[in-house]
Amino acid sequence: MQIRQVELTNRRGLHARACAKVVELASQFRCNVCLVWNGRRASARSIVAVMLLAAGVGATIRLETQGPDEGEAMTAMVELIAGRFGEQR
Repeated sequence: MQIRQVELTNRRGLHARACAKVVELASQFRCNVCLVWNGRRASARSIVAVMLLAAGVGATIRLETQGPDEGEAMTAMVELIAGRFGEQR
């Protein structure tokens, strides 16, 4: 299992488009990917679960990956979030 803390630095936090990108990316891996924030856990494969976290700008979320390609999944998820989900500043 890999665990990392990442800060949401995009304009709106986990809004619909950002959540869709998280789910799309997580679905490319065989491992389990979870996001944890404010005591709540969400499977990164469920757009509803990720949206219900309602993590806003500046929130620090915990990413957890567990499974055969957990390292690659963690790297990709961190890059997506650090890259502000591809959004402009």
